[in-house]
Amino acid sequence: MNEHTNSHAKIEVKNLDLFYGDFQALKQISFSMQRGDVAALIGPSGCGKSTFIRVLNRMNDLIPECRITGEVLLDGKDIYGSIDVADLRRRVGMVFQKPNPFNMSIFDNVAYGPRMQGLRNKRRTADLVEASLKKAALWDEVKDRLKKQAHALSGGQQQRLCIARSVAMEPEIILMDEPTSALDPIATGRIEELIGELKKEFSIILVTHAMHQASRVSNKTAFFLLGELIEYGGTTAVFTNPRDRRTEDYISGRFG
Repeated sequence: MNEHTNSHAKIEVKNLDLFYGDFQALKQISFSMQRGDVAALIGPSGCGKSTFIRVLNRMNDLIPECRITGEVLLDGKDIYGSIDVADLRRRVGMVFQKPNPFNMSIFDNVAYGPRMQGLRNKRRTADLVEASLKKAALWDEVKDRLKKQAHALSGGQQQRLCIARSVAMEPEIILMDEPTSALDPIATGRIEELIGELKKEFSIILVTHAMHQASRVSNKTAFFLLGELIEYGGTTAVFTNPRDRRTEDYISGRFG
């Protein structure tokens, strides 16, 4: 069914169950990915994709009714063990579906996280902001207006700013929860190109409803259905030769 986990994985999930009160949202999920992988999570709405990526940086901790069993290992260490949650969220960054820049300048948005981590040197801060905006393919568009409000940017620019804000924390993994669903096709194309660049430096897990997007940007694809991970493997194999009939039915548009 699922690809075997292994000891060299960047992230390894073993037999994960997740409950909201009495409702079981995720069932016996096992998943692993290597450094530099781009893993796309596909499946109908409400099937557990966003819930799953929130497990990976403990965002579900914010929901009182949430209960988790199983293991989630980052470089072999259980993230639900004695790990510092703030440090985990620095290492595993998150970009949400709707761009959510802070109500401050473009510069301060990117500098916010490093400053919270104790960065005080102005020159180093400026260099880090520039480098992060370049990695997010936004520097050339905003370099002359860094003190302007972030909310003045277009939707696509705001989303790239949120990616720059995540990159500035120097994470190892970036989680993206449908990062292009609120964007027009041109802005979507820019984000997809950006993912192609970012994967040279970061592992990326991307929730997407767009099958074409999954096939374009990822090298691994996971198909979720009703809280189960039905199939996980190389993207080309999953799209052209799925092992499970339910995957084939979803990809061919018979449901979802």
